[in-house]
Amino acid sequence: MGSIRLTLCTGILACAAGLNPAAAHAADGGQVTVTPAAPASGSVVALRVSGCPGTTGAASSTAFVSDARLSGDGGALTGESQVRSTVGAGTYDVRVTCGGAVVPGTVTVVGQPALAQSQAGQPDGSGGLPATPVAPVHAGGGGTAPFASVEPRSTGPDTAQAVTGLVLAAFAAAAVGLLGARRSQGSR
Repeated sequence: MGSIRLTLCTGILACAAGLNPAAAHAADGGQVTVTPAAPASGSVVALRVSGCPGTTGAASSTAFVSDARLSGDGGALTGESQVRSTVGAGTYDVRVTCGGAVVPGTVTVVGQPALAQSQAGQPDGSGGLPATPVAPVHAGGGGTAPFASVEPRSTGPDTAQAVTGLVLAAFAAAAVGLLGARRSQGSR
């Protein structure tokens, strides 16, 4: 009874694959999927390749900063790459090599992000800003921030504070002495 069920399920899957051209394409030569589908210049993209023999591969494109290393198993490989910040909008070829096979694909770049477009007029693309910070960033301090800007105090109490402390200590000693004297008189 189990073999009849298996045969029936296999037949249904074969028919479904024949009706789905994308699935047939993936089985024939593989397919490259880029996420996000339309990245901006300078962004990081995730690559997924189906139909690859082997467990490793590489994806290359003139749109990428460097080749992406891909890994996985079961014919599906994944990896990441960064789109060049200088690449313009357009469709670029992606070539994946894996296990002696070549899987072609494309990536459609939508252009530069808004900040990069405002800086595009500069020869170095920096907008006249230095490439690295030149001064430390004031990071706040939460509730202690107002106290951080106050000049440091001296290390000990001043004269008025010392006298006040001594007077309070004398009163406390006198109170303890009187309390002890009353207890000793009351217990007789």
